[in-house]
Amino acid sequence: MGRNKYPEQTVEKIIITAARLFSEKGYEQTSIQDILDALKLSKGGLYHHFKSKEEILEAVIQKRAQYVFDSFHELIRNTKAENAKEKLKKILLQLADDSETHMFDKVLSSQANPYFVVGSMQSSMQQDAPTLCELIEEGIRDGSLQTTQPALCSEVFLMLLNYWANPALFGRNCAETKERLNYLQFVMRQLGLDILDDNIIASLAEAYG
Repeated sequence: MGRNKYPEQTVEKIIITAARLFSEKGYEQTSIQDILDALKLSKGGLYHHFKSKEEILEAVIQKRAQYVFDSFHELIRNTKAENAKEKLKKILLQLADDSETHMFDKVLSSQANPYFVVGSMQSSMQQDAPTLCELIEEGIRDGSLQTTQPALCSEVFLMLLNYWANPALFGRNCAETKERLNYLQFVMRQLGLDILDDNIIASLAEAYG
């Protein structure tokens, strides 16, 4: 990559390339030289934007959080359904099938640094949960959902789905993952948030696998 007069484009290319390499090789196994070779970038060109591999990883995680947030809102705007419950199910299925989201998740799980995992959880609670809560409240109003305390319910759902049921964080196999997704489906039904159907579970199990 030659000298780029648009630094934001260089930063974007570094983040995307590093995310791909972290996903394919693992964070620890990917060197700064690997990133430089893939980008055909000089050390000076990279260190002008990022001081360390850890700083690149943090940018990748921030990119993932923003990507999920933007994707969620775009799906909310563009997804049509007869009620909020069906809209949520369609959105979850599309997110489950999104390969880029899962690539970023593999990056997070490949680097088991508690700082980054906690940071991702905080982002999920601060950005994604309030958006999910709004849709749940819409479902309560239109009668398609009957859950109480939608704010807490949205947080519980995201924590269990994104972390507890994520096999990469715990080294689980496909069968163990599906067992947890099925149990999550049961738990959310008890809470009045019946939005995790068999098609979504199958898509998630395949993506996690």
